[in-house]
Amino acid sequence: MLVIHPGALGDVLQAVPALRALGDDARVTFCGQPRLGEVLAGAGVVADAASFDGFGLEILFTAEPASPELTGRLGGFARVVSWFGSRDERYPERLRALAPSCVVAPPLPAGDGDTVWEHLLATLGRLPSAGPARLVPLALPESWRDRARRALDEVGARRDRALLVVQPGAGSRWKVAAADLLARVIAAVVSGGDVQVLLHAGPADAEAAAQLVRAVESPMLTLVSPTLPVLAGVLSIAQAYLGGDSGVSHLAAAVGAPAVILFPPATRRRWEPWSPRRGPS
Repeated sequence: MLVIHPGALGDVLQAVPALRALGDDARVTFCGQPRLGEVLAGAGVVADAASFDGFGLEILFTAEPASPELTGRLGGFARVVSWFGSRDERYPERLRALAPSCVVAPPLPAGDGDTVWEHLLATLGRLPSAGPARLVPLALPESWRDRARRALDEVGARRDRALLVVQPGAGSRWKVAAADLLARVIAAVVSGGDVQVLLHAGPADAEAAAQLVRAVESPMLTLVSPTLPVLAGVLSIAQAYLGGDSGVSHLAAAVGAPAVILFPPATRRRWEPWSPRRGPS
């Protein structure tokens, strides 16, 4: 089975329950961003991963004939699920011509009633239930946790102290939690026990990270742009997580970190994580 989803980190992690449902019946190959495929395959959610950019699907948006390579690739799958291209007039018809057993559906629900992960489950047609086995945290390889511990050692984290990971940034400016709010939570946590705070800063988080550093009076450790396996490992061994509506927050919830995620009211229902380990938001 082939699943096509070229979305960002948070979008793809919302698909985990649906991917697990598909995996009950078939060997699933994920077609999307390679770094996200690495996480899904490493955690055992899918069997294989393929790069979306190199798959050749762009030809299906045109009138040009599909290449023999693409025809052969798609013909090798018993079923294709595409959470991509549903709004285009040509793509769904051309994909179904090459993969007769095919679902083409939008990656997001049309209304506000369903969460993204519930919507993706529903697009599979048979409405599989989101039972407990499909909502358990991602099972990460122990080697990822070992790499995470080494990365924490390198930034000065102590293994005998509790760890709070904080993510100040988000993909959109309006989703970023206020630095003074995060700082108040951090101050309360630090004053209540022997806790070390780790600030995670990705490539787009420089401004939000700088604002949080200015707002927090106590010292913080900083982890800058780790690989996703290392970041997932860090989050899985942290005692707590704090952040806004971001892909990193969805990763924290997915790996089972006790997480408090601060959502804007407009997005809370739709983007609520599937993991039961997240806290009030």
